[in-house]
Amino acid sequence: MAQHTFTHRIATKADIPVIVEIMRASIAENMKDFLSSDEITAAQETMGLDMTLIEDGTYFLIETIKNGETVGVACGGWGKRKTLYGGDHTTGRDDSYSDPAVDAARIRAMYTHPDWTRRGIGTLLLDLGENAAREAGFKTIELGSTVPGEPLYLVRGYVEFDRESNAAANGSENVVIHMRKKL
Repeated sequence: MAQHTFTHRIATKADIPVIVEIMRASIAENMKDFLSSDEITAAQETMGLDMTLIEDGTYFLIETIKNGETVGVACGGWGKRKTLYGGDHTTGRDDSYSDPAVDAARIRAMYTHPDWTRRGIGTLLLDLGENAAREAGFKTIELGSTVPGEPLYLVRGYVEFDRESNAAANGSENVVIHMRKKL
């Protein structure tokens, strides 16, 4: 496996096509060891692009150089709004701003392209999000994890405080694990 240097920057609207491609590939491939195809379809109801993260400047794009070209390999970030998880299409969103004195920041929309997993990119994204939230004055951070994401978050010190399970349109169960960590 070739060594690559990963860089990060704040995502912009111009990055949306790359972000969507990373998300699609990640959802399609990275969940297969944990969920059935019907459960992956169910999970898609609460996953996807959230424009507020890009608009707020809290969403990162991870890139590397491959064959002389810059390629996007992962995306993810943190939220200062009350929505815990989901894309623009997800029902039940609360896009009001969180108060760092009483509310938790959010780790949001973490996706790694399947060609780039197991290289520390998820940890890099968590470090970026946690550090930015800490700098913004937050003392606690929360996230809504999929079943495949849970092992990483547990290793990183996140603790489950709730688990929701909803029937998706296809009748399959969609599990979201609510986790938190002190910053």
